[in-house]
Amino acid sequence: MCLSHGPGRRCPDRDAPGVRTNMKHVISVLVDNEPGVLSRISGLFSGRGFNIESLNVAETLDPSISRMTLVTRGNDQIIEQIIKQLNKLVNVIKVLDLTGFEYVDREMALIKVTAESASRAEVLRIADIFRGQVVDVSAKSYTLEITGNDQKIQAVIDLLAPIGIMEIVRTGKVAIARVKKEGGNSGGKQEKESGS
Repeated sequence: MCLSHGPGRRCPDRDAPGVRTNMKHVISVLVDNEPGVLSRISGLFSGRGFNIESLNVAETLDPSISRMTLVTRGNDQIIEQIIKQLNKLVNVIKVLDLTGFEYVDREMALIKVTAESASRAEVLRIADIFRGQVVDVSAKSYTLEITGNDQKIQAVIDLLAPIGIMEIVRTGKVAIARVKKEGGNSGGKQEKESGS
């Protein structure tokens, strides 16, 4: 989406006829684990007026290599251009747009929710239904740990909101491509590319 516009707004100079607009893209980027890499990558998105909705960065098995998982929205044409520019950066090893492929994704959220005596049982019931864990307790609040895809996280938020959410912290999405079940050796290839 346009950085200065709301999520429902179009970018007339970017949205060509027949091109899917405002589609969510999950992009996995293998990079050298060095200072300044993150700012150069985020600069490519902001320079084209695109917002990064979530960003997760961590080392792979090889501590000299990190994997970034970015979530952004935009039309296919612009995202393709950004990926080409990412591939030209010296510190970028590999870029993969997981959109259109089968992949597994997870996100973790820590949700601090009001838990007065009248609502404690309901908070615990919601946590149990979604296989969450209570990781902190005070006289008037519970902090829940919820792990799942973004639909699951949002469902928990929607149920807890009427009770009273005090604070929320989300990790952002992490994602990995599924291994092809029919032949192929994509699993071994991915391990090699991630520096293991």
